[in-house]
Amino acid sequence: MHPTHVLRHASLTLAALASLGLTACGGSDDTSSPLAETPVVVPAEPAGLGRADTAEPPAGVPAYVDTGATNQRGVACNATLETNAGVRVLKGFLDLWTPRSAFVDADQAAPAADGCAAVAKSDWDGVPGSATDGGVRNQAAHDHNIAYSVTVTQARTPAQELAAYLDDRRGKSYSISDALGPLTEAWRAGTHQSTTITAIAADATTRKYDDAGNNRGDGSATNPDLGKAVDLVVAASVDASTEPAKRYYKYARAYRWNPQVSVVPALVPAKSATPASDGGFPSGHTAEAWRDALTIAYLVPQRYHEMLARGMEMGENRILAGMHSAYDVMGGRVMAIAQVAFNLNKAGNATLKQEAYAQSQGWLQARTGAADFNALATLAHSAPLASDRFADHAANRADFSRRMHYGFPAVGGTALAASVPKGAEVLLETRQPYLSAAQRRVVLKSTAATSGAPVGNDDEGWGRVNLFAAADGYGRFDGDVSVTMDAARGGFHALDRWRNDIAGAGRLEKLGSGTLRLAGQNAYTGGTLLGGGTLAADSATALGRGDVFVKGGTLESAVAGTLAVGGAYTQTAGTLSLVMRGVDQGSLAIDGRAVIAGGKLVVSFAGYTPRAGDSLTVLQSAGRSGRFSEVSVAGFGKVTPIYTERGMQLRLEAR
Repeated sequence: MHPTHVLRHASLTLAALASLGLTACGGSDDTSSPLAETPVVVPAEPAGLGRADTAEPPAGVPAYVDTGATNQRGVACNATLETNAGVRVLKGFLDLWTPRSAFVDADQAAPAADGCAAVAKSDWDGVPGSATDGGVRNQAAHDHNIAYSVTVTQARTPAQELAAYLDDRRGKSYSISDALGPLTEAWRAGTHQSTTITAIAADATTRKYDDAGNNRGDGSATNPDLGKAVDLVVAASVDASTEPAKRYYKYARAYRWNPQVSVVPALVPAKSATPASDGGFPSGHTAEAWRDALTIAYLVPQRYHEMLARGMEMGENRILAGMHSAYDVMGGRVMAIAQVAFNLNKAGNATLKQEAYAQSQGWLQARTGAADFNALATLAHSAPLASDRFADHAANRADFSRRMHYGFPAVGGTALAASVPKGAEVLLETRQPYLSAAQRRVVLKSTAATSGAPVGNDDEGWGRVNLFAAADGYGRFDGDVSVTMDAARGGFHALDRWRNDIAGAGRLEKLGSGTLRLAGQNAYTGGTLLGGGTLAADSATALGRGDVFVKGGTLESAVAGTLAVGGAYTQTAGTLSLVMRGVDQGSLAIDGRAVIAGGKLVVSFAGYTPRAGDSLTVLQSAGRSGRFSEVSVAGFGKVTPIYTERGMQLRLEAR
């Protein structure tokens, strides 16, 4: 479009505006004092950066989603860092530790096959500090890791001990399904999940329990309810063993490094007597829980964050149990994320994904009586913290962030640019269906963990993927972002909320009929352009620090205090909807100039009951020109808009 657009002509006067019908509903367009109305010159739309951001996979790096089937043990051709995807994805651990030998060979040989030389069984005995052990590369980091296990297991509470015991002995999929909150019962009924481990018996210090229940449930061959969902959970764990990596890295369990690491008494019988076949890194329990949690989150994205939080909790419970170190559980998480992406990207699973998703949503809605996806989402978050320990999103986020690396010091450069592994975007496919695959990759890039963390420095970038943050939308606009949401498609197409604090110099453009809510303390500077649907501000700085241009749709503010516009505000069409909580609570505070060249102003109230005669401040700016074509105030049939040089007020005349 042209750099500027003049409404009719540059000298459009107050009288001319009135003749175009720019008046208040049931009221008057009189002002409190005569104004020499400034001509309405519509500025250009916010320019942003003029390009979209991209997140191409790192060049020259074998992709896990292409090579995940090489994660095998006892196979000579898959016995090295270069030839085994499961080993390679944890390459960052080599910054900390040098294994006894550079092969998948602990307690197992691999015969020659397919032109690959035989691999002999390692002489690693699994005992830290022995003559056959590997070598610590970063002593301070290693000592910190083991000391952390000592500290947390010595300070473990009875409740933590019970949780650690249950997560160890129960089936992992059954354990983590409690993160579905109000949907847990329906999920377990549909999958046919069960457990026989419910508590620690009086003689638990001398007994080891095995779960005789139905961990994941029954597949579609015998289960018409959620059998397809179970099929996908199983399919997401194909070629997903942690054993090849354990037998490559040959890093002992925490309690073998230091006897002060306290194993939960009821789990002492579960300790292996053959350390050479029982390495600690990576944690198998953690990886299994994460694989199932990610797959259930894919099928029930209404509880996406909560399922990820449960995966993290399972990992921490392995540390509290005394069975694994923090490095072990970090490795289990990283490996699981790559493995699930590998399996969800398989062409052979494409139909199963669709069928399992549809079945999961249909079953849960029917079982709970929810009318649709969004009603199920409301139900999924209806329980209080007392009965749903994952009900507090902010607490989940804080716990997730802490458990990413447990506050451990960096072991590498902290300013490296993020790279996004090939195929990682599939993990957000049902959580952000209104974004393209390329956009979901940028979301992952913009929310990636800082570089340099322990176990987080693989060549592809799996160690830096932060799915909890990514599920809350972009973390940065380093390019212009255009979001089109189709409310008719329901689900997140109709309504989603971005909670991240968004930085960057890019522009946000909202199109389509759906609603996008912005809840972060945003600082992006490229501006905001609204062309359709609803863009809702749930924080005072939701719109960043740039210009805001409304040419369609509804800009909604429901914040306490004022909604800040860091640049100019322009409205040519559409609706500005303000929810006011006082005579000046809920207004627009515009740093730049306000140009109102049409469109509607709709005011409603929350926690405040205005009276006839009240005057509401709805807009303050560095300068104002133009007027709304229509003004509507809930509960009042006559309203007088009062336009000033720098803003606008509403005088409420009569209900």
